[in-house]
Amino acid sequence: MKVDARTAAGWALAVAAVAVGHVQWGWRGVVLALTVVVFWLLLQFSRALRAMRAAAGAPVGTVASAVMLHARLKPGMTLPQILPLTGSLGRRLAEEPDTYAWTDASGARVEVVLVHGRVTQWQLQRPEAPPAA
Repeated sequence: MKVDARTAAGWALAVAAVAVGHVQWGWRGVVLALTVVVFWLLLQFSRALRAMRAAAGAPVGTVASAVMLHARLKPGMTLPQILPLTGSLGRRLAEEPDTYAWTDASGARVEVVLVHGRVTQWQLQRPEAPPAA
């Protein structure tokens, strides 16, 4: 399992908080630091669950506007950051790399590729226009 820089920095800050708490206030500082770390983890867990609950109510792989989703995506976003934009869970297209797709009512589709849980690329595919008569 590969740990990204943000995760490593978060755990380093947690360890530093426990160490500073111990140096400054002894065991009471350690308890305070651990309480703050657990509270932060609970906030993150609650945020992830809220995003998943909101997305679970909609049909899988649908989005109101694929063009708007395409415009709002940014490199480095995580799936929990994408879910509020889409309002639904994406349809999984591939496992290596993780690729998800969302389609709107017009047939336009956005495919998003995530590497190590972060958006690396995405593309908008529009349906072909019917031939003019």
